Amino acid sequence: MLSESVPPEAAAKSSASDSAQRARHVARRRLVGALCVFVSSIAFSTKAILVKLAYRQGVDSVSLLALRFGFSAPFFAYAAFGGRLRGKVPSPLTRRDGITLIVLGVLGYYLASLSDFIGLRYISAGLERLILFVYPTLVVVIEAGLFEVRLERRQKLALLITYAGIFLAFRGELGSLGSDVPRGAAWVFASALTYALYLIGAGRMVPKLGSQRFTALALLAATAAVLLHAGASGAHLLGLPPVAYLIGLIMALLATVLPAFLLARGIALIGSGPAAIVSTVGPVSTILLAYLVLQEAISPTEFLGTALVVVGATLVASSPKRARSAAST
Repeated sequence: MLSESVPPEAAAKSSASDSAQRARHVARRRLVGALCVFVSSIAFSTKAILVKLAYRQGVDSVSLLALRFGFSAPFFAYAAFGGRLRGKVPSPLTRRDGITLIVLGVLGYYLASLSDFIGLRYISAGLERLILFVYPTLVVVIEAGLFEVRLERRQKLALLITYAGIFLAFRGELGSLGSDVPRGAAWVFASALTYALYLIGAGRMVPKLGSQRFTALALLAATAAVLLHAGASGAHLLGLPPVAYLIGLIMALLATVLPAFLLARGIALIGSGPAAIVSTVGPVSTILLAYLVLQEAISPTEFLGTALVVVGATLVASSPKRARSAAST
């Protein structure tokens, strides 16, 4: 039986059609990924607003943290172990990997979140988000020191721009809120530092476990640490105002679970570098929400500082050597 030959013109049209279809698929994939990261950043930015609202109800930092992680735990447990229900058995963890995962979870989510929540007692939600957003520059500096990675000119410029922005925002808030600002800024900077250390470790664990499984297990380790802390410190989890439980639930769903999974999906679709660039909407979103919900004032100096921090973070994220990103605290 003779096969029919395909005319060159038809073959060329078919090839062009396939190329166009692939291009549309890639464009759609990038758009969906960017939207996932964008929505994730907006959702993450609500955390500071919710913390401030909870403090107005008289909730302490540890109790609020326990509510956040306690309500989040079932979702991350399903993400970590739900595959077994569908017959998918993940590869077992080695003892070393298990210990590393617990340490990173406690460092990156428990300690970072606790420091952040304490800091929010003393500074505005807008300044908190700006200070937290220096974590990409901290990753660059720490890696340069630990692994003798040479800083690029772009990275040095990004460091200068970012910390100039933080200085402007800090100076503006110091004049309006007073002597407690340095204390709050120090706590939030400690949060950014611990989260940066977590990211460096996570960058070596995610290839082994996958981003979703690693994030879920790390958050479960952090949840255990938070609940142990709450129990040991006698935190009041019962008898809180009903609105406090509602805020804790919203924080768990809107500012923890949803953005964590959206960010993981976005990174899978567009990569960590572009995802980090898209996530620079976070500080701006927090400042706008703080203005609308908490009536926090925005001075021209703070607005300029915000712009500089966003520019600096974007320069770091767009660096060819920059390859890590993860969920925010």
